[in-house]
Amino acid sequence: MTADSSPDGRLDRALASLRGLAVGDALGSQFFVPANYPLLKRRELPPGPWQWTDDTEMACSMVAVLAAHRRIDQDALAHSFADHHDFDRGYGPAVNRLLRLVREGGDWRELAAALFNGQGSWGNGAAMRIAPLGAWYADDPEQATHQAEISAYPTHQHREAVVGAMAVAAAAALAGTPSGPPSPGALLDGVVALIPKSAVGAGLRRARDMLDYADASTVAAVLGCGRRTTAHDTVPFTLWSAARALGDYEQAFWTTAQVGGDVDTTCAIVGGVIAAGKAGAPPAGWAEQTEAIPEWVPTPG
Repeated sequence: MTADSSPDGRLDRALASLRGLAVGDALGSQFFVPANYPLLKRRELPPGPWQWTDDTEMACSMVAVLAAHRRIDQDALAHSFADHHDFDRGYGPAVNRLLRLVREGGDWRELAAALFNGQGSWGNGAAMRIAPLGAWYADDPEQATHQAEISAYPTHQHREAVVGAMAVAAAAALAGTPSGPPSPGALLDGVVALIPKSAVGAGLRRARDMLDYADASTVAAVLGCGRRTTAHDTVPFTLWSAARALGDYEQAFWTTAQVGGDVDTTCAIVGGVIAAGKAGAPPAGWAEQTEAIPEWVPTPG
């Protein structure tokens, strides 16, 4: 049994993942507020409504471009990022400047390549937005990694950032298989097999070795949890957390959020991967408290 490869079937899956990403992003961002720290320790929800950040805004562009082009068109994606860029959504300084310059007519190829003294950004931004693309390609995980690689370059051209996006897309594609979610080990093994050698890949192999660990804080201390906002400090832990809770959005969220770090982004990644699976939708009450997906994102039909 293979996943529905029709445009509407793919868009349905991508939107489900996008909604899971948005809830994780919006709810996770609430725990940067000091008054909510005690709630996080008790696994209690803060008052709503919850507004999402740049993670969701960029993921919306991913879905819009896939719906329009049936693949990633880099120019369309770069301009969608720039056209919908809201400075107040929490973008990093480098991407804020890049998107402003693209909007003013700059060439994203030159701008993204010039970041960080010509090394390109190795931040987690290409990974945080990618899960809906993986869900779109649940019928073809290898293509998911290829399209994820293409999607990273308009903003993130460092190898680790690119591979981080590929890894999350692969995880979402594998989680979205119609036969049901794979085992935790099978998910991580599948991701590792689909990405090139890298620090992200090395972290995922360590994550695979730590699947039996029950203490998420210990795992995060080894793998990282996004405190450095780099791809290799973010992706391995998020996929460890997602792999251990496929089909249980609530458990995956709290496990991820309680270790701290870049909580909106780690929870966005985990939420998008979990929601790519049939049984992975966020709780209805959580979705109701989350800011709606913007109207410019297409729907099937």
